[in-house]
Amino acid sequence: MVCVKNEDHPASLELRKIYRVIPDVRAAEHRLVRVIDESGEDYLYPTSYFVPIELPQAVEEVFALAS
Repeated sequence: MVCVKNEDHPASLELRKIYRVIPDVRAAEHRLVRVIDESGEDYLYPTSYFVPIELPQAVEEVFALAS
């Protein structure tokens, strides 16, 4: 997902940066998304802070290797 808003969390989220999402059904029920933020840990943020994107397969493979 791409961060499009960081009003309450400017130190934790960079605008226009791609963040890795960890699926969390319970969080989604509350309009939250779990992402790995700038601290390197996963935290819940409002879904309105992000826009989902689809990456080309080659990019997904590079990201998978970095995990």
